[in-house]
Amino acid sequence: MKGITLLLGAVVVVAGIVTFTATAPVHAAASAAPIFVTEIPPGYRDWRLISISHEAGNLNSIGAVLGNDVAIKAYREGTLPYPDGSIIVALHYRHTASEANNKVFGQAQSFVAGTPTNIQFMVKDATKYAATGGWGFATFIDGKPAPVASMQGCFPCHSQAKTTDLVFTHYAP
Repeated sequence: MKGITLLLGAVVVVAGIVTFTATAPVHAAASAAPIFVTEIPPGYRDWRLISISHEAGNLNSIGAVLGNDVAIKAYREGTLPYPDGSIIVALHYRHTASEANNKVFGQAQSFVAGTPTNIQFMVKDATKYAATGGWGFATFIDGKPAPVASMQGCFPCHSQAKTTDLVFTHYAP
């Protein structure tokens, strides 16, 4: 009887190990990193200016492109690919004529940032975002992540800038 109890106990332990081992990859896949950044990096408004952007056409926006210390160091030193930890943010606004400034100038020539449209981030982590060239992409509207479907074009578009590690903006010292 004692032998049957031990054998039954061993079978239960082996079955438990097999069950745990079989489900472990499922749990790992479920918790795998998303390919899009889901939280706004803290302190980004205090980062340094990389450049100014202007997108004409339907977007009609102006923006400031900022980088954290890791990104700024890489820009200044010409380091490619960008090191892990680099974060680039683009603050986009509607391109709006400044009536007050134009009144002073006597003609329509001054444009300023109007209403904000979105904030976009690129976060470098070659392991976490390996599927998208080492970069995680994000768009936030009114402080909330944009729908994933709206960000599906980020990587395909940026992948055309392979020679600059998927980054479009050039450093303006």
